Amino acid sequence: MTQIHMTDAVIIGGGLAGLVSSIELARRGFSVIVIERKHYPFHRVCGEYVSNEVRPYLEGLGLKINELGVKEIQRFCFTSPSGRVLETDLDLGGFGISRYKLDYALYELAQKVGVKFVLGETVESVEFASEECRIKTSNKLDFSAKIVLGSFGKNSKMDKALDRDFTHKKSPYVGVKYHIRTDFPQDLIALHNFKDGYCGISAIEEDKYCLCYLTTRDNVRKHGSISEMEKNVLWKNPHLHRIFNKSEFLYERPEVINEFSFSPKKTVENHILMVGDAAGLITPLCGNGMAIAIHGGKIAAELTADFLHQKINRQQLEDSYQQLWKDEFSVRLWIGRTVQRLFGDEWLSELALSSFSLAKPLLRFVISKTHGKVIT
Repeated sequence: MTQIHMTDAVIIGGGLAGLVSSIELARRGFSVIVIERKHYPFHRVCGEYVSNEVRPYLEGLGLKINELGVKEIQRFCFTSPSGRVLETDLDLGGFGISRYKLDYALYELAQKVGVKFVLGETVESVEFASEECRIKTSNKLDFSAKIVLGSFGKNSKMDKALDRDFTHKKSPYVGVKYHIRTDFPQDLIALHNFKDGYCGISAIEEDKYCLCYLTTRDNVRKHGSISEMEKNVLWKNPHLHRIFNKSEFLYERPEVINEFSFSPKKTVENHILMVGDAAGLITPLCGNGMAIAIHGGKIAAELTADFLHQKINRQQLEDSYQQLWKDEFSVRLWIGRTVQRLFGDEWLSELALSSFSLAKPLLRFVISKTHGKVIT
């Protein structure tokens, strides 16, 4: 007979939003199980820049940020494919830290407050009946929970298993990430444009840098491999040519992800509250995905706690979560999708840089609209 593991909440995926939600719920006295297909610590494709809008909140959660070796980032620049440069200050600023280190620190914090982890497992199905959620994994583990949160990232089999709308349209994007050592200002985050994509670089812990870029599958397919595509496309931007040729690359091979979508997503599917990238993915050029995931995890946990305390019913929980998520993030994601159209196209990138150069307040306005207010 299959053993059923009973709990208040199951969180599918142990990324930033899932970890934050698990800590919030466990601190309120609820039993929480996080199911994660990998084992901590591990790397993720991510720009690894966190806006200071969530810094006080993370510190209040118990995360000792200054002890993680983060790099303080206060300036931003972007370059056109030809190499022209525009720089501005970041009013709020942020910090650089790898997902390898940040996720692991949150994982350790979650364990301390009583979160249970099931690692190396993939969720195969989630069924909802009679106010109970039944979760089954690929290794035949069986869980029963009052509520399920979906924190399974940019691209998951769960999206297809749930037949989510955005999975019906093929996505053209490929994300690639390296860690490098190089000569670059540690207080600066840069966005370098190239044909059909853009590449960000910023400092993280241990005097390393995250080098992460977005391009298209067609770009890779045309040149036969990622390395050939980099030489023939990215290196046409002189700043990227210098970085790729004068840096120490710390991975044997890059982290790569594809088939992820920037299209709007439903924040509740089959009674699962979606958090982080599973709820909506902001374009990487905005540099704010990590902060949105953290803030979204907080919102989901607070409403879930009200539901588990029977202050609201399931319908009220789902309606409130969808509305709060929309109020907080939908405009930011729309601006990100809109601004992204200016980049990756060689002519539009040059035009955008010229326009923002003549009106720097406009650039700072756009940056501010893709960031939120400080939360505690």
